[in-house]
Amino acid sequence: MPENKTSLPRAKESFMIHVKACSHNSFVAIALLVLAFLPLSLTAQDYFQQEVNYEIHVSLDDKNHVLHASETIEYVNNSPSTLNFIWFHIWPNAYKNEKSALAKQMRQDDDLTLFFSKYKDRGWIDSLNFHVNGLPARIEIDHKNPDICRVFLNEPLAPGQSATISTPFRVQIPKGIFSRLGHLDQAYQITQWYPKPAVFDKDGWHQMPYLGQGEFYSEFGTFDVHISLPENYVVGATGDLVNGEREIEWLEKKVNETEAIKEFDYNDMSFPASATNTKTLHYHQENVHDFGWFADKRYHVLKGQVALPVSGRKVTTWAMFTNNEADLWQNAIEYLNDATYYYSLWVGEDPYNHVTAVDG
Repeated sequence: MPENKTSLPRAKESFMIHVKACSHNSFVAIALLVLAFLPLSLTAQDYFQQEVNYEIHVSLDDKNHVLHASETIEYVNNSPSTLNFIWFHIWPNAYKNEKSALAKQMRQDDDLTLFFSKYKDRGWIDSLNFHVNGLPARIEIDHKNPDICRVFLNEPLAPGQSATISTPFRVQIPKGIFSRLGHLDQAYQITQWYPKPAVFDKDGWHQMPYLGQGEFYSEFGTFDVHISLPENYVVGATGDLVNGEREIEWLEKKVNETEAIKEFDYNDMSFPASATNTKTLHYHQENVHDFGWFADKRYHVLKGQVALPVSGRKVTTWAMFTNNEADLWQNAIEYLNDATYYYSLWVGEDPYNHVTAVDG
């Protein structure tokens, strides 16, 4: 049996052995009794969800298209297993060379852009130096997939215990022509960008390389992310701004400017110079499994609000877009409000305070 993998309870096995020796009437009675309780007991024993809470500090170097960052993770072991290591996804390495699983998948789909890409257009993550509870930890890169690594814990992590894991990291942002992480000049779409523990569930570890689809199985938790960048970038990101009154006021000025535009200059896609002053934005969000952010100095901004159909709670909606297809974005708030309202009506109420759509 693989390490750190729990065996299923033996209740099913003993139930099947027992009913074979029963009469028909006894079988029906026992079966009904056991089936009444079996789903509850197996669910309680089988199902668990690990908790991963992040604090990330990241700064954008928009001259070299590099992220300089550090993260501290609280990993809570809610499983019935004692863990000796934790698999991590270091997915920016999917853009490192033509041997990655992403490059192979793209080639199978007759897309050779990554396979034949230039070195300057590729991306990766480096400068990792993992510590667990303050002590250096050994890591092992998966020999088949450079975008997966295993962090060995200095002490076994028992059920119900938590560990603090930290590391600096640096991301060379790839050109934004391969998948969701990337930049086009100084337009940034930052997704799947930080070291992230793989899911550990009742079936064991789910470490997997980054692919163009299927990367969204992740552990839930709380994110506190601090983003530093030149102050004239418009940023759309997961979560709520903490002490962000100044940034909100600036965004609302952008909204007024956008609403006053009679005709957008669709041909003007030039980038203004980056401000010499920087700003740091602190985003906080609980009960999510990922954090993404987008930054562009050219973004126009629209803002709206929608009342949810059951509770009446109000959600703020934002749209951020460039001149390029501004005609398609002018009514974006109407679309966002409708989507948020009807998803909440038909699927379940949106539990978050903001819904943001960005032109990527």
